[in-house]
Amino acid sequence: MAYKEWFVVDTIEKINTPSLLVYPERIEHNIREMLRIAGGPRNLRPHVKTYKMAEVIQMQLKHGIDKFKCATIAEAELLVNTGVKDILLAMQPVGPNVSRFFDLASQYHDLDFSCLVDNPKSLNDISKEAQNRNLDIGVFIDINNGMNRTGMVPGPKVIELFIAIEHSSFLNAKGFHVYDGHLRIPDLEERKKACAAALLPILELRGALKDKGVNVGSIVVGGSPTFPAHAQGDDIVLSPGTVLLWDAGYGTKFPDMNFQHAAVLMTRLISKPKKDQFCLDLGHKALASEMAFPRVEFLNTQDFGQIGQSEEHFVVSVAHPERYEIGDVFYAVPMHICPTVAKYPQVITVVDHQVTCSWKVAARDHKISF
Repeated sequence: MAYKEWFVVDTIEKINTPSLLVYPERIEHNIREMLRIAGGPRNLRPHVKTYKMAEVIQMQLKHGIDKFKCATIAEAELLVNTGVKDILLAMQPVGPNVSRFFDLASQYHDLDFSCLVDNPKSLNDISKEAQNRNLDIGVFIDINNGMNRTGMVPGPKVIELFIAIEHSSFLNAKGFHVYDGHLRIPDLEERKKACAAALLPILELRGALKDKGVNVGSIVVGGSPTFPAHAQGDDIVLSPGTVLLWDAGYGTKFPDMNFQHAAVLMTRLISKPKKDQFCLDLGHKALASEMAFPRVEFLNTQDFGQIGQSEEHFVVSVAHPERYEIGDVFYAVPMHICPTVAKYPQVITVVDHQVTCSWKVAARDHKISF
């Protein structure tokens, strides 16, 4: 029997392109590797934003992972519907999203809902809504330790806000949330040093609150590149997300991480406008375009240079054009998988080179019910 690369699908004639394929056995490997690094499920709060699929959540639940993090209320509802009991909305709710969040939480009093805050106004809005609903909600303070995207810079105001949460009748001060996605140092030992230095002010905040008799329950920290650097920390909960599917961007930059690509784009050659220039059906609507070129890593050719993309089209230069025909199939791993998944209403699952079923990307939209 001829050897087949792991990503190859036998029945390509039945698959429309562009399509997103996922490989459950590889996802299973990635879950086990995530657990190995974390030291067990107790230390994990994985992020669902990458895949947004109930089946991937269910796979993690079977391993004892029982708390999750999400970016949207739709993702929070997906977690509820999948049986998750402990849900952190890791985007500070503002405006109508405050009431939407409480609408969802009000329907499920037996679940543990929490959210982020990074300023007194948001805390006041959330506290008022909790009081109006007579509903207890957990709150993590979002800390900015260098990402400069959201959060409070470590200092006395963090302590003041945490104590204010402690004094609230309907809010539970759960701890700190820290996303250090700016620390993308390829060398693991250097990454560990940078992560430790960036976390130190947060640990000092925790110590200062402890001195005042206030307990900081846990620190949720570490995206996919940094969570290995924080593993085994005292009361540290890790929140990787991309590791479940992995992508070419992280795979290239962090060779120390033993995760497998579990999501692959299938695309076809649709035109040869010039002798040394081809067009594939992998436009903006099928592949996230926020990255510079290259936007994918092709798995079954090294002949393509990536030179252009528009809504429906992906233009490549070709080193050996005589090797290819119109309709040829190519497999590609996105450089950034997270926004690419959201472009597909469903993915196709592949096991042992066979299409097995499809999974709905259930939280790709911003709203399901609430």
